[in-house]
Amino acid sequence: MCLGIPAPIIEIPEKQWAIIETGGIKRKVGLHLVGEVEPGDYVLVHAGYAIEKLDLAEAEETIKLWEELLSIEGTKQAE
Repeated sequence: MCLGIPAPIIEIPEKQWAIIETGGIKRKVGLHLVGEVEPGDYVLVHAGYAIEKLDLAEAEETIKLWEELLSIEGTKQAE
């Protein structure tokens, strides 16, 4: 199973590379697999590469699901 993390593009400092932010952490990801994107767009990130551009509604729903999953996992670890 592969996991993709939704993240907004913060900046595009060089061709084919972007800075995204997720969970308060910024990281550089490759844009080689997606079409035109710009800062403010959301992408699905896997293994250091943006693999799909997401529309805002899809990104928000995916982020909400991730947050729910992480809160459930955190509850299990506390038990």
